[in-house]
Amino acid sequence: MANLVVRNLDPRIVEALKQRAARHGRSAEAEHRALLEAALLRPKGKSLAEVLAEIPNVGQDEDFERVEDMDSDDPVFG
Repeated sequence: MANLVVRNLDPRIVEALKQRAARHGRSAEAEHRALLEAALLRPKGKSLAEVLAEIPNVGQDEDFERVEDMDSDDPVFG
């Protein structure tokens, strides 16, 4: 395993790291490792724009227009 030393950190960052570590019940060093792993090794989820861009083109807008049926006796939509 390699070692990593981070120098010249803002004291607010160190304090935030310690508080976050305490919330998760681990040392600041373990929290630092977890943060680095999450940021660098775990796959990122897709953004809404990426998901929308992957929707296939399955027809024209007119194919999906709502047709009003005025003769319907259906109480749900009436």
